[in-house]
Amino acid sequence: MNPHATLEEVPLAAPAIGDREIQQVAAVMESGQLAAASEVEAFESAFADYCDAEHAVATSNGTTALHAALAALGIEDGDRVLTTPLSFVATANSIRLAGGDPVFADVDPVSYNLDPDAARDRIRELDGDIDAIMPVHLYGLPAEMDRYRALADQYDAALIEDAAQAHGAAYRGTPVGSIGDVGCFSFYPTKNMTTGEGGMVVTDRDDVARELRAFIDHGRDPDDGSVYRSVGHNFRMTDVAAAIGRAQLRRLPEFVRTRRENARRLTEQIVTSAVETPTEPAYARHAYHQYTITTPYRDALASELDRYGIGSGIYYPTPIHEQPAYDGIERSFPVAERLTDRVLSLPIHPELTGETVDAIASAINGFSTDE
Repeated sequence: MNPHATLEEVPLAAPAIGDREIQQVAAVMESGQLAAASEVEAFESAFADYCDAEHAVATSNGTTALHAALAALGIEDGDRVLTTPLSFVATANSIRLAGGDPVFADVDPVSYNLDPDAARDRIRELDGDIDAIMPVHLYGLPAEMDRYRALADQYDAALIEDAAQAHGAAYRGTPVGSIGDVGCFSFYPTKNMTTGEGGMVVTDRDDVARELRAFIDHGRDPDDGSVYRSVGHNFRMTDVAAAIGRAQLRRLPEFVRTRRENARRLTEQIVTSAVETPTEPAYARHAYHQYTITTPYRDALASELDRYGIGSGIYYPTPIHEQPAYDGIERSFPVAERLTDRVLSLPIHPELTGETVDAIASAINGFSTDE
């Protein structure tokens, strides 16, 4: 198939906003109740049910969800939190914002997630002095949570799932977010579902949910609104955002099914040896927030796709430990560093037609590596 004959412009991401979202936002606007109220409560309840969790606490974005979760778990100045260097910088920033110190270990070369063996070895280097472990379900692929749960239990550390990219993913049949002490989601417009901006923390722990609700509302006591028992932030979600979220959540299973079908179609049709397609281990249900290939010809392939009008993106071009904000970290993580030179994410969103997916695969198969 000639991609020139099929494609106009194919964006990397395309939020699917429909009539239901517009109607529910209009109803909130007409009600005059725009700040956090009944819509947020209803969204929290529905999202907790979706994740098979006892509690869900809505926040203003994914970063504040992570920050609030760390604070609610008692992470404070000097506490060490182990995580991955291959993620959006908010993963590490949230640790520092909570007062903790991010500690990195290298990633697995196949899943791109934090490598459990590297994580174990890093904790041993620290003589077991670790306060929390924060794996990221990168690109929508669940990390190996059984192994992190074992490490967290062994070293009496909190376990935090950064599920910002993994709405609809599952680990051994369990929805992500409900496996650790807390799970944190983002509803940024490019995610599998959106509220425009927004986040959510899910947990089965009553004590953590209570701390979360206080922290995101200036430290207000959940049982007595006139008492501020601690210093907190205004990390609340609005009813406007929650109205979008409730409509999107109803559509999330459909969104994920379509993403998975598009991913299957790409993987079956991309046959060139110039790229490696993503994998889905037996333990995981990949939600395909990103369909990320690796190739030593990354920049040339991206330019070729752009010539055809096919959007692509690099997540992430620089590992966190090499960002200027983390200059003090004097370690090398070779797998993460190699991947940042090779990863390229392709369009996978539900707005794609089958014909467009076929044309994307055709463009990649036609890419020449000849000088």
